[in-house]
Amino acid sequence: MSDLTSTNTSLDRFSYDNTIVRNFAYAVMLWGAVGMLVGLLIAAQIIIPSLNFNLQYTTFGRIRPLHTNAVIFAFVGNAIFMGLYYSLQRLCKARMFSDLLSKVHFWGWQTIIVLAAVTLPLGITSSKEYAELEWPIDILIALIWVVFAINMFGTIIKRRERHMYVAIWFYIATVITVAVLHIFNSFELPISLIKSYSMYAGVQDALVQWWYGHNAVAFFLTTPYLGLMYYFLPKAAERPVYSYKLSIIHFWTLIFLYIWAGPHHLLYSALPDWAQSLGTVFSIMLIAPSWGGMINGLLTLRGSWDKVRDNVILKFMVVAVTAYGMATFEGPMLSLKNVNAIAHFTDWIVAHVHIGALGWNGFLTFGIMYWLIPKMFNTQLYSKKIANFHFWIGFVGILFYAIPMYWSGLTQALMWKQFTPDGVLQYPNFLETLLQIKTMHMIRITGGLFYYAGFIAMLYNLIKTIKQGSFIAEESAEAPAIDKTVQFEPIKGYSLFKKHRLIERRPVQFIILAVIAVAIGGLIEIIPTYLIKSNIPTIASVKPYTPLELQGRDLYIREGCVSCHSQLVRPFRSETERYGEYAKAGEFVYDHPFLWGSKRTGPDLLREGLKYPNLWHYLHMDDPTSVSPGSLMPRFSWLKEQELNISNTESKINAMRTLGVPYEAGFEKTANVELQKQADLLAKDLQKQGIDITADKEIIALIAYLQRLGTDIKNIDPKTQITK
Repeated sequence: MSDLTSTNTSLDRFSYDNTIVRNFAYAVMLWGAVGMLVGLLIAAQIIIPSLNFNLQYTTFGRIRPLHTNAVIFAFVGNAIFMGLYYSLQRLCKARMFSDLLSKVHFWGWQTIIVLAAVTLPLGITSSKEYAELEWPIDILIALIWVVFAINMFGTIIKRRERHMYVAIWFYIATVITVAVLHIFNSFELPISLIKSYSMYAGVQDALVQWWYGHNAVAFFLTTPYLGLMYYFLPKAAERPVYSYKLSIIHFWTLIFLYIWAGPHHLLYSALPDWAQSLGTVFSIMLIAPSWGGMINGLLTLRGSWDKVRDNVILKFMVVAVTAYGMATFEGPMLSLKNVNAIAHFTDWIVAHVHIGALGWNGFLTFGIMYWLIPKMFNTQLYSKKIANFHFWIGFVGILFYAIPMYWSGLTQALMWKQFTPDGVLQYPNFLETLLQIKTMHMIRITGGLFYYAGFIAMLYNLIKTIKQGSFIAEESAEAPAIDKTVQFEPIKGYSLFKKHRLIERRPVQFIILAVIAVAIGGLIEIIPTYLIKSNIPTIASVKPYTPLELQGRDLYIREGCVSCHSQLVRPFRSETERYGEYAKAGEFVYDHPFLWGSKRTGPDLLREGLKYPNLWHYLHMDDPTSVSPGSLMPRFSWLKEQELNISNTESKINAMRTLGVPYEAGFEKTANVELQKQADLLAKDLQKQGIDITADKEIIALIAYLQRLGTDIKNIDPKTQITK
């Protein structure tokens, strides 16, 4: 078409940089193997907790975020950059803006991954889901993202192709929105190089976190992959995208609606009802654009189903797009309150997440790599049989993973809510539900092993392909430059779709419109968060944590207890009967960060304080089975050996006061004296019970924190256990 390129007939000769694409592909292979292996380990630890080998660095709570970060930011992140660097150069008919920036981006991103792999097992974490990395790494992420953005936008600006193809639209939305999400969610007050406190508290922190958490899924795991789908699926099928008009509707409605949906993760919580309802409404509307994208992808293959049957690359892509459709239908369904009441906090969510991760992200990545590696190495795929083996064992692995988790989640929900005819809980002991679902978790591990076996088969296949080929580092290309002095053929008519082509010619204008589309929902949700704190009804009995309790809370965060335990009793009879009074917004005003959790592998702890004596907690942390036979919780025996670091107590009190916690002026100077008094009382109580323990051990602080939970609302002093 004459309006696609310039009328300038002189050709520019240049080359595409395949080296950066290859480097990211190698990183996908490496980190995928690591991240999935850690996932298998933590899946096994849920039913065999001793698989942490009684090491504090390999417990479920510490390496579960290692798994999620490795899969999301290392495996998927590198796959995004691999596909983007390859496709963007060809869509723009231009080499990347800067080879140096490409290298800085690659090595900077790998550095971030290594830092995550080191710090998370050490317990250096903010505890925020998908945003656990501490503040120095957060700053590095922002800097490397800016490097990536400059390189990408620079390439778009110097492009030789007049119009920006649909894949580029999704890349632009990704770069903009991820930057905004990361920066706003990472507002934190450092107290040392490895420790900070969230600038937000309680309900405010929860809303910002899940505004980030949901949209990290939307704009890191979804929109860039949609861009990859729009490029690589037509390439593999050798057919054009089914509908240009549908792609326009898909893009703009998706990026506008997605940003509003975060609060559906907090239904039945202490979050204001208006925010919960907002999240639900926009989540339901998301079905339309999401399925529009799925339909556009699948109908691109219309008339090519015989090719799909014979082409393993297309098989991977078809399953990926179908999994995308399933996950984006289920997500809105889970935002309905009646469905959320059943599924939230259960293994159902684990199944839902992994349909997207294993099916959509995993299978699309595999399909792209099978297509891309032979091209870059100027050869044929080493073995189509191995690739087909990978497809089928991976597909069966997804089924063996997801179906048991759906069944497990439903079983959990029904058992938690079941009452006897006499009106008492049928299964008052939380452990009964865990023992009931052990078999389903064993099947889940089998599915994970199948999926991982397929991944290893792919690695072998691709390594053999690489060895038999010859890498094309500089791929020659030529295209006419866009001559800005030439008047381009105008686009006639007043159709919205025709006018959209004008926007596609103007990257700056397009970026501004994309920013507006994603900013509207974000601003409407985030601006009130600054007002929520002042609008939360205060509870007079809720006081700041004592210095010992504050130190204990940080140990709770360090050990990753929030990965298994929620601190949010929902207003259901089944939960108030089991745990106690439902959660109130005013209870969390001093919580930096909030610790509501997203999964109940263990019981809720919001009302844990004084439910059991100090001795019970000591024995439970040392050997859970000693007080709860059959417990699936790991031992935390090192807590009774390690001395509590109180050198930072003053800094922590000062930081909390800066964040609005009403500690008295000068309290930081006497904080450790108060800490020692409370620790001595607790240690003496344990010593009376025959426990040889001193007041300076970490377990003392953790017990102090656990015994504090919920006592404010009960109006009981946890120090004296006397009603205030």
